[in-house]
Amino acid sequence: MKVSVTSEIGTLKRLLVHSPDSGLGKVVPSKAQDWLFEDIVHLDTIRKDEYDYYTKILLYFLDPAKIKGRLKEIDQPTADRHFYKPESASFHQSDKVIELQWLLTEILANADIKSKLVASVCAIESCTYQMQKDLMEYDPKELAKTFISGTSKEKSLIFAPIPNFIFTRDIGITIKDHILLNKPAKKARTREALLARYIFFNHPYFSEYTNKIIELSDSSHHFLLPKEDDDRKITLEGGDIMVVSDAHILVGVSERTSSEAAVKITNTLFELGLMEKVTIIKIPKKRDYMHIDTVFTQVKRDVWVLLGNFSKKAAKHEDETAVERILEIKKEEKIKILQFHRKSPENPISFDNLEDLLVDISKNDLHCDHDVKFIYSGNNEFPYSVREQWTDSCNLLALKEGVVLGYDRNDKTTEAFKQAGFNIIGVKDLLQQLENGTANIELMKDTFILIFHCMSMPLWRESIDL
Repeated sequence: MKVSVTSEIGTLKRLLVHSPDSGLGKVVPSKAQDWLFEDIVHLDTIRKDEYDYYTKILLYFLDPAKIKGRLKEIDQPTADRHFYKPESASFHQSDKVIELQWLLTEILANADIKSKLVASVCAIESCTYQMQKDLMEYDPKELAKTFISGTSKEKSLIFAPIPNFIFTRDIGITIKDHILLNKPAKKARTREALLARYIFFNHPYFSEYTNKIIELSDSSHHFLLPKEDDDRKITLEGGDIMVVSDAHILVGVSERTSSEAAVKITNTLFELGLMEKVTIIKIPKKRDYMHIDTVFTQVKRDVWVLLGNFSKKAAKHEDETAVERILEIKKEEKIKILQFHRKSPENPISFDNLEDLLVDISKNDLHCDHDVKFIYSGNNEFPYSVREQWTDSCNLLALKEGVVLGYDRNDKTTEAFKQAGFNIIGVKDLLQQLENGTANIELMKDTFILIFHCMSMPLWRESIDL
């Protein structure tokens, strides 16, 4: 199974996803922050009104044989509509839109892997020895579901759910033909990282890549560091990594990814000869931003969507009042950008703002010979710019260059895409057009599909022509 990513916009051919499981329905307000969730959600709504359509559109683009001509059958009220759920009898079982729970179920069929993973999960979740013995009696499908939802086959909660498992981009990142695994900063994501590690190292899909999986280890003395030295610990989430070309990668230092991790990633990629350039982007450690892919993403080789707070104009304080400049009210919004080259890592190049960096990528890495365009979150209008950034206006998924998925709730950002010449279409309308043959994926360009993103880890994109 091919694994290869050399850009953020090459035609998407394969990705990892996870359907919303019953653990999401058990997030209560008192635990939402501990479990890194912003709010409690209605499980049936997120399944039927969001993820159902997300799966369908991904299958149409990546594995049309699984969906073409079947929409009416799938949507029948009497039919099993959960064809995206791995425990369902009608699960699509695509090897292009790959479900993590399905992969976990398959590796748990191996008795040795099952024994090790049960012991590992029970250790980190402080289970009793009797519980460990009971879990060994589960069949692979039941056990995979329990590991993710925290719910036993008797429907009792035996350990916390891992609701963030739906955000598969964060569990790892594909860098060319290598896979970099995450190292979560928050305890709530420890079990996610463990399950992902076992899947990548043990599932037959990745058997040819086990020697190309990159794991970041802590320094030998990390356990002696006091809490105030957390920056020196190795923590990483996939939302802070962007492969912008076959020779250049961006690494974010954020609330979830430490400076120490950025240094280690840079050195590792240079030693392996995977990248010629690594640009480290240090953003404010605020929950508002979390990862670099919440403040900018690429749409086309010459088009980016960006939060205006980090634009050239903001860096020059052109949008600040005299009082704001004197009091440095926006000081916490500053970012630091350093670009390291493999041949001379001791001489990094700095950029004053994100716009300059992204223009440099478009022109020098992707060889654009014309002006680079920016589409701003909330159309750069306060308060919509920050409101819509919070609801992921800058977090897009490119299905192919210029054809992107984005959240349907960000009206001002959608307006900005329309002003930039993009066709705006809702996912329901597009699915009907694809089903009746009035839309052609091959001919689609400059299209903003209204749905949502962040719930995918690309494994294979076609290379873009330079």
